[in-house]
Amino acid sequence: MVQVTELTNLAVDLVDVHKTYKKKVHALRGVNVQVRRGEIFGLLGPNGAGKSTLVKIMMTVVRPDKLIGTILGRPLGNRKKLAVTGYLPENHRFPAYLTGAQLLDHYGALAKVPKAVRRKRAAELLERLAMSRWAKTRVGEYSKGMMQRLGLAQALLNDPELLVLDEPTDGLDPAGRLAVRELLQELRARGKTIFLNSHLLSELEMVCDRVSILIGGLVARQGTLAELTEHTVEYRIATAAVDLSAVREAVERCGAKVDGSEVILTGHDTAKVNELIDLLRGREIVIESVTPHRFSLEEVFMETLGTSGQS
Repeated sequence: MVQVTELTNLAVDLVDVHKTYKKKVHALRGVNVQVRRGEIFGLLGPNGAGKSTLVKIMMTVVRPDKLIGTILGRPLGNRKKLAVTGYLPENHRFPAYLTGAQLLDHYGALAKVPKAVRRKRAAELLERLAMSRWAKTRVGEYSKGMMQRLGLAQALLNDPELLVLDEPTDGLDPAGRLAVRELLQELRARGKTIFLNSHLLSELEMVCDRVSILIGGLVARQGTLAELTEHTVEYRIATAAVDLSAVREAVERCGAKVDGSEVILTGHDTAKVNELIDLLRGREIVIESVTPHRFSLEEVFMETLGTSGQS
């Protein structure tokens, strides 16, 4: 048997994860997820795809039916590795009678962070997340966005190697989402690993190195954004022509198609693009622009939903 060591470059390595709830609800049906150290990894999928279940299994909140895997080079549930993992659950609840500062001190103590260290770090995190003025205010008076910022501060209090965030920008306004994105990028630059579960695809697209699309308890696609969108690259040649029907047949022989006053070529073949430009110029058609286009993460997600039959 091969011994697992911390020399692995995977912060999260989960293989063949299965989970069935009562009434035979198959939440996960053989999920494989690998997250490299020092990257921001995004998990996305429609409601009921099993995303939160997978996160809870990683954090030992839910017990899987079957799983092979490690977190930070050790089996799931290893206490030393849980101690250097930060976790923000979805729809978290905090004691309403504690102030923000008291709550962070309480959670820091539970994580066995020394008193002087946790108080210094709590003050720094509250300042970083624009919550200093609310430090002595009871949590019961916080808005949803303030609760989310406090939850993120709680997850960071133990200076984790791995940060697991379930819908971290839920309830935040645009300025708050920007602040969280900037913070996550700073953490990545410091070598932290971040696992994000979010339904906000535009947020994931801006910060993630790689993503996994989970549908129906299975991983439908996984990779870098460039890998996921590689097959969706196309070139759009815009012309001044009102009608391109006269060149339609010639355009189609080049592997492209006519769409109104545009010629669209799918793929990376720049030689074909030049061939089409020469063709159009040879017919004295004025070319206004040549624009490469790649699908967004949202477009890839919707395409994946469509091919899975769940759109």
